[in-house]
Amino acid sequence: MQRQHLVIFTRLPRMGTGKRRLAAEMGAVDALRFQRVSLANMLHRLARDKRWITWLAVTPDRSGPWPLACRIIPQGHGNLGERLARLMDHLPVGPVLIVGSDAPHVTRDLVGRAFQRLQGHDAVIGPAMDGGYWAVGLRRRPRTPRPFHSVRWSTPHALQDTVGNLEGLTLALLPGLIDVDDAASMAQCPHWSVLHGPHFR
Repeated sequence: MQRQHLVIFTRLPRMGTGKRRLAAEMGAVDALRFQRVSLANMLHRLARDKRWITWLAVTPDRSGPWPLACRIIPQGHGNLGERLARLMDHLPVGPVLIVGSDAPHVTRDLVGRAFQRLQGHDAVIGPAMDGGYWAVGLRRRPRTPRPFHSVRWSTPHALQDTVGNLEGLTLALLPGLIDVDDAASMAQCPHWSVLHGPHFR
């Protein structure tokens, strides 16, 4: 049986890098705290599950230290679509699910459901409330689809563009989740509970 590959797509939490909209609205300290706690919580929930191999796709490529609970792979250069496509092309054989580290409500059940869908579908997508998506997965057999070409990233059209690239293939949708990019999306995380868990590093 082919192994299943879960990829957590993340940036090294550092003051002043990443989550710029969130930092502009809530302050750099809270933005950094969100990055650290969200990533730590996600690794705690997902990385030890034996149903899949967990990879951490990181940027900058030469950064760290990173947790030992998962395998580290650099995102490499290029825009978001190029980096996602590279992961799909270079990971070992088997279905791949990529999730963003800024979706605090991803659970083992949702990841398991995504891999179940990939047994009978070419692709799965988990929509985010902002028009993007918190997860994208490909079965990668008999060939790997190309869903990331000319996607208008960081716009309300990202999901629509990606789905359009999958026309003619079988696609399963996962439940919609919050993808935290700004203060409005953070406010939808009840009581800021995401900020009060273990911290990465």
